[in-house]
Amino acid sequence: FVFSLLLCVFTAFRNQSRHFSTTCSIQAGQKWRIEHGLARSNSEYGPLTDLPDWSFADGRPAPPLKGQLRRKKEREDLARRVVMLNSEMDKGIQVWKDKLIETRQQEEQRKSLLFKPKGKLLKKKNTH
Repeated sequence: FVFSLLLCVFTAFRNQSRHFSTTCSIQAGQKWRIEHGLARSNSEYGPLTDLPDWSFADGRPAPPLKGQLRRKKEREDLARRVVMLNSEMDKGIQVWKDKLIETRQQEEQRKSLLFKPKGKLLKKKNTH
């Protein structure tokens, strides 16, 4: 009897088709939140993530948690990197402008060293 019951259960499972989902369950609602200007997940930033979980009865704030300190350090590192890249861009633009001015001056210098028209060519140039 037990054997026949197991055989029935096995054939029932064997006849069912199995589907595997390749999507990540963490992405649930991620597209909607990004489209509405929110964080990808509720735990990235916001009052539930950034504010302390508790405070002392006399009003003193609780010491920051490890995650809060890590996020603060990551934000500071990102801000430093943005400032550094911005200064590099400013320096690059200035170097490009200086080179452009230098090439224009060299071109003017080269043109000033060319022969000047004389005689009839000078008269023709002045009448036009």
